[in-house]
Amino acid sequence: MEGKEEDVRLGANKYSERQPIGTAAEGSEDKDNKEPPPAPLFEPGELKSRSFYRTGIAEFMATFLFLYLTILTVMGYSGATSKCTTIGIQGIAWSFGGMIFALVYCTAGISGGHINPVVTFGLFLARKLSLTRAVFYIIIM
Repeated sequence: MEGKEEDVRLGANKYSERQPIGTAAEGSEDKDNKEPPPAPLFEPGELKSRSFYRTGIAEFMATFLFLYLTILTVMGYSGATSKCTTIGIQGIAWSFGGMIFALVYCTAGISGGHINPVVTFGLFLARKLSLTRAVFYIIIM
């Protein structure tokens, strides 16, 4: 019980010397905020797993739905005879943003919610995706 009181009493003054900006305090190596190891460049075992193809299907469906609904929104706006009967430019922007929000929310747990080949390429360059998965996602999209 006394150890807990001591920790509370020390509070922010637990470390006597100042740390330079950008350096971690003592004992922070055991925290959960470590960067995961980089993804391997090529992982042949991925092609045999069901989750690999499930993520591809999720990315395909998300990209298809995004393009289908947003293109229909633009076609409805440009094909109208009177601009008063359509959703307008701001409505188009809301439909794009809403679709990205909903689709990323739905597919983030399955495939990462990329929906855009440029996002996939950027994650590949950051070594968060293997080459196999990145090429598969880009082809699927």
